[in-house]
Amino acid sequence: MLDYHLHLWPHSQSDAETTVEQVTAYCEQATAAGVTEIALTEHLFRFTQARDRLGGFWNDLPGDALRPGMAAYWDHHARVDLDGYVETVLAVKATGLPVVLGLEVDYYEGRMDEVADLLRGYPFDVLLGSVHWLGTWRFDVLNDPLVLAEWDVRDVDAVWEEYTRAMEELGASGVCDVFAHPDLIKIAGRVPAGTDEFYERMAETAVASGMAAEVSSAGWRKPCGEEYPAPPLLRRYVDRHVPLTTASDAHTLPDVAHRAGDLRALLAAAGVSELQGFRDRRAHPVPVGGGPAAKSPREGG
Repeated sequence: MLDYHLHLWPHSQSDAETTVEQVTAYCEQATAAGVTEIALTEHLFRFTQARDRLGGFWNDLPGDALRPGMAAYWDHHARVDLDGYVETVLAVKATGLPVVLGLEVDYYEGRMDEVADLLRGYPFDVLLGSVHWLGTWRFDVLNDPLVLAEWDVRDVDAVWEEYTRAMEELGASGVCDVFAHPDLIKIAGRVPAGTDEFYERMAETAVASGMAAEVSSAGWRKPCGEEYPAPPLLRRYVDRHVPLTTASDAHTLPDVAHRAGDLRALLAAAGVSELQGFRDRRAHPVPVGGGPAAKSPREGG
């Protein structure tokens, strides 16, 4: 079992540093839940190197009213040194603890070549690909009244179309290894009457790109009240032999390996016994496995 989507700091925290003690605690919490390996995947936009290279990208995106919010969001978050983060995670990895080095990388329209160039030379094991904004609309920041108000004035089908197209372009860029929370667009509970077309395209995008897809417990903590991906999308991934990872998307220690047992049961019901891990951006198989006491998939959770 894996927890391949972990953040070291909550979004409310601005200045931060990566410490050996914090990464070690994440490993210990995950191991206690029967997770055999974790990936630290801090947001790329947390780092000053991303700010220096990509900052201001929002000026080229539609959405004038929301542009100041995007600028302020980056100013709040982009305070951490990427080199220090990498060095600390590698130091913990070198001790033999079950951690691999990763990042969560957003889709930057028209600038994924710059993203790839920024990340080149770093010894990442896995890169998650995400879509968190459409234009300047940070659609999953539901505690921002301006962001939330957009859900009431936008056509839901059009929103899902824009999101799915961004996913397709992210996959085609070839920059990342795993689609994180692949149907994140449902986070607010706004879902079209018909989702089949969108799920078909998301599944085909994974096949065409060769990327894995993440099965995440984070949706159970959100207004949508459902795991990522939704059962119809997971079924499509399984039927098309799309490799899978599992994740909690924790931003604090208590959420590390959140509901790992429920994810095991979900995968067992879908007939999935193997996940995909990564080292040096190369894939390898990992058994779903049992729970903390090495239970069978049927007994776990």
